[in-house]
Amino acid sequence: MGLIGDSPASGMETPITIDGTASPPVQKQPKDHTERMLKARHVQLLGIGGVIGTLTFVGIGKTLIVSGPASLLIAFIFWCTVVLALTNCISEMVSYLPISSPFITFAGRYVDDAFEAAVGLNFFLLEAFLVPFEIVSCNIIIQFWTDSIPIAAVIVVLMIVLSLANVFGVKYFGTTEFWLAMGKIILFLGLTFYTIVTMSGGNPTRHAYGFENWYKPAPFLEYHVPGPKGVFLGFLKALSLASVTITGPEYVSMTAGEVEFPRRVMPRAFKAVFWRLGLIFVVSALTVGIVVPPNSKELAEAYGQNGANAAASPYVVSMRSFGIPVLPHIVNALLFTSAFSAGNGYFFCATRTLYGLALAGKVPRIFARTTEKGVPIYPTVAVLVISCVAFLQVGSGASVVFSWLISLVTSGQLINSAACCVVYLRFRKAYMTQGVPRENFPYMGYLQPYSAYYGIFWTVLMAFVSGFDVFLKGHWDLPTFLFSYFTIGLFPVVYIMYKLTKRPSFIRSKTADLRTGLETIELHESTHVPKPSR
Repeated sequence: MGLIGDSPASGMETPITIDGTASPPVQKQPKDHTERMLKARHVQLLGIGGVIGTLTFVGIGKTLIVSGPASLLIAFIFWCTVVLALTNCISEMVSYLPISSPFITFAGRYVDDAFEAAVGLNFFLLEAFLVPFEIVSCNIIIQFWTDSIPIAAVIVVLMIVLSLANVFGVKYFGTTEFWLAMGKIILFLGLTFYTIVTMSGGNPTRHAYGFENWYKPAPFLEYHVPGPKGVFLGFLKALSLASVTITGPEYVSMTAGEVEFPRRVMPRAFKAVFWRLGLIFVVSALTVGIVVPPNSKELAEAYGQNGANAAASPYVVSMRSFGIPVLPHIVNALLFTSAFSAGNGYFFCATRTLYGLALAGKVPRIFARTTEKGVPIYPTVAVLVISCVAFLQVGSGASVVFSWLISLVTSGQLINSAACCVVYLRFRKAYMTQGVPRENFPYMGYLQPYSAYYGIFWTVLMAFVSGFDVFLKGHWDLPTFLFSYFTIGLFPVVYIMYKLTKRPSFIRSKTADLRTGLETIELHESTHVPKPSR
């Protein structure tokens, strides 16, 4: 991942800032062995495909049942504004200094080492727990065809295949994910086209149903309690799903260390990916409420307590209700490849993040050991251990574990987003204090620093509110509570423990490191001759 590492001796160096003053000691950065070969089209496609997954096509149906189509659509539109604020923060920092694993590294440069450790560990856990989430999703999808295969057997097979793919198939990772990302986009376009055609009367019944499903029973549904309060809780449930489904800028930033002309490409990539992702997520929230009503018996059964037939996404439920042959199987197969692709990507990111943290001395050095081919073996084992959470599906059912893992990754994602905004504020204070002209930046975020404050407010608020179900009368559930708030409690614990044991100094704005790596990037862009596209 190219995170900050340590030198053979002390592992520390004192960089010089723009104004000539010495900054506090920071971890020395090892040579980044990644190559800048990604072009703009690669970044945009990987950034889009990397965040379109199971929740967009399958998990969204469960929220439709409890919130209603109108609440779902409004929640997704609103959360796009929060992601826009986050994009403003990340794009300005990363476009200025496009290095590998930027927002984790920036946390150590502009806040302190303890904050970097907390952010890095939170991101590792977010990626690692997304692996069992996708394993459960794959198991759910397989149930569309048959439920005779033992759940535990499928989990074991998927864990083995994912681990082998990351140990032996790393050199094919980029190419494979590129084409699978394109497949996800084609799936989205196909489902959108299906919605337009069927709602206009191009279905076996020849009935142009339009927006009829929005009123079966109502656009806004009451959740747990009757009246306006219930409608508000339904919207809050939809907003919770939107907060974990609509992502993008942080994943685009992870490509910064391998982009051919980063300071030229990254600003355009951030802008394009946000608007395209916003379109994809908003359209998905709209179409899912068109093709199937929230009171659909088949959809309710799909997300039943035992999780049987949960592979029937809203689109598949719609196709089966029309009696359309073959197409549901094609869509379900694409959903399976989408889920497996996402699991493979999360597995890779999780192992490399933990490996980078070990190089930086933020976690035990044992996680920095690799095989002869350079594969971080102990991080791979750590992710496999965390993946065993998927076995909860054997006793509790797919639907229940699916919900638990959504709660877990929601809080982790929101903490990660809030941390990015905090790091941006420290970055902004640093370049203002050191007199670095913002006008010369490749990208300047809009309405700053207000965008950062806006992002912090909503991400922190939703991190605490997203698990509100357990606090409603008669709905207390200890596992749900733990999954909803585990990472929220872990983040400050890691930060405080690191502060007490390592005693890192808080980075002062006038001595924050704004230069390391920048000259190398500028030299590369001024001398690099791009290879002809094939």
